[in-house]
Amino acid sequence: MNILSIETSCDETSCAVTQNGKKVISNVVFSQIKDHQIFGGVVPEIASRKHIQFMTLALQQALKESNLTPQEIDLV
Repeated sequence: MNILSIETSCDETSCAVTQNGKKVISNVVFSQIKDHQIFGGVVPEIASRKHIQFMTLALQQALKESNLTPQEIDLV
């Protein structure tokens, strides 16, 4: 079973693909640390916009690194 995991809870945009919930096939992370440093913490509005900016790229890169197509993903 190929599982796509998506993480956007704070200041990182991440997509990972695992097989059978155990083997990590790909893990792509785009960090926003530098974007928030000048504010002394995470600014939710900026974080939200950055997630929109990076989500498609993170997904495409995770699929490419895993050598899988979207049709081969069994669970999100």
